[in-house]
Amino acid sequence: MTRAPSLAAPAPWQWPRFRARVVLALFGGSLAVGLWLGLSVYLTILAEGGTVAAAKPFVWEVTGALGIWAVLPILFTAVRNAPGPQVGWGRFLGIHAVAFLLFSCLHIALMAGTRQLLYSLLGWGAYDHGALAFRIPMEAQKDLVAYIVAALVWRLLQSWKERQARALRAASLEGELRAAQLQALTGQLHPHFLFNALNTVSAVMYEDLARTDRLLRDLGGLLRASLERREATWTLAEERAQAARFVALLTARFGERVAVHWDVAPGLERAPVPCFALQALVENAVKHNQDRTEPLEVRIRARDAGAGWRLEVEDTGRGFGDRSPASGPGVGLAHLERVLALLHDGRARLERGQGPEGGARVSLWLPREAPP
Repeated sequence: MTRAPSLAAPAPWQWPRFRARVVLALFGGSLAVGLWLGLSVYLTILAEGGTVAAAKPFVWEVTGALGIWAVLPILFTAVRNAPGPQVGWGRFLGIHAVAFLLFSCLHIALMAGTRQLLYSLLGWGAYDHGALAFRIPMEAQKDLVAYIVAALVWRLLQSWKERQARALRAASLEGELRAAQLQALTGQLHPHFLFNALNTVSAVMYEDLARTDRLLRDLGGLLRASLERREATWTLAEERAQAARFVALLTARFGERVAVHWDVAPGLERAPVPCFALQALVENAVKHNQDRTEPLEVRIRARDAGAGWRLEVEDTGRGFGDRSPASGPGVGLAHLERVLALLHDGRARLERGQGPEGGARVSLWLPREAPP
């Protein structure tokens, strides 16, 4: 025999929290409204030929406005616990009906009490409430208008704050996701490179211990930079140092078949560049020409270019037009394009072209920004 599902527990009651400056701002606003209404009543009486002590209209209206201020927590509590009909019409109307009764009764009581006290202190005698059968409905209908307007304004403000909070959370999450994407895209040494590097070390370790030690230091430096790096960019000088280690491992593997030349314009050493960008471009040039017997020359240039600067890797290999022997998905340049998009929001670009000898040329145009 199956048991009937239990009813969902009602949502816990929530109490509003007020900051001191919000309370003071509401007090100041209520006082200003009371003074404005007092002046309006006083001028109206004079315009109709009546006479009244100048302070009395201000006492009437200021006590009424500040009485509203004093009972606003009832309204705010109702709005917080019944923000809209989506909680259920019964709950929504019930909460606001009870809240309005408390709101209006307390407001009328506060007005009557404070006016009676002030009349006594100012020597005006007893405050005349008038016929309560008419006075209470008159004050209640004014309270109803004030309650509805204040509830709508407060709900709109709460909705705006909730949207702002959601937007901030979404922006924070997007930033974390961007950081995670950049971490994944810029912090990886490809497994096939590690495999080839270890094979190279293995091939020379019994022939040249000093060279083996240098290669292991270079490989260790690359691994350490990949694992310990926390930012998505570093300076061109740091990138060049890591790329030099990478080139040293390539040279140990390919010998004189691969030559790398540098041409960096002065003043660009501190320019920020995506981590391992040069490694990706140099590795791309080598792996797509690894079957060729002719020497491969790789030229790395960095120079000013208008509002930004250009980092270029050009080789003397087969270029983009011929079929490459490299296996795998071939996403190296696509990854680098994604990194540029995440870092610079479309202001940087990657361009593919052909070098003067027919080889491939990949150029990064980067906006000029403060160094990290």
